[in-house]
Amino acid sequence: MHFSIRAITSVLAFAFTLSLSALPAEARQEVGFRDDYSRGTIVVKTSERALYYVLGGGRAIRYTVGVGRAGKAWSGTAYINGKFRKPAWSPPAVVKRDNPRLPDVIPGGSPQNPMGVAALTLSGGGEYAIHGTNAPGSVGGFVSYGCIRMYNHDIEDLFDRVHYGTQVVVLR
Repeated sequence: MHFSIRAITSVLAFAFTLSLSALPAEARQEVGFRDDYSRGTIVVKTSERALYYVLGGGRAIRYTVGVGRAGKAWSGTAYINGKFRKPAWSPPAVVKRDNPRLPDVIPGGSPQNPMGVAALTLSGGGEYAIHGTNAPGSVGGFVSYGCIRMYNHDIEDLFDRVHYGTQVVVLR
């Protein structure tokens, strides 16, 4: 068989275009944000699977996130009460009940640890956190027991922006 340079170039360009479409969408970007929240507030819009870090002046940083699956999502206001890098994870009772083979503790940094590289724990009556993940394919879906999942590079970015007591507003 004989192929022309033009045909080979076209096939390679098409293959390159397909490979780009398999990459995840930009996970973090600065966007216009007109809601009435103070600078530094975190707003999670569950229906959009988006977390907004309010910059003020009508701007926010938008992160793509994974959120609670059907029956596990929640809404309300909480506050960051802990900041952890490479956190160990103890499955909450509801998770352990559904997955009894899980160990009682998964050490931080373990590839089996679902918390990823960092976690921001939340006050407010649940065992919830905003955290990274070692399953990046789950970001952008309705996937958790109520936690907010982020790409590891995004939780590192957010981690450095927030402090203890930061308000977190979770909307449906």
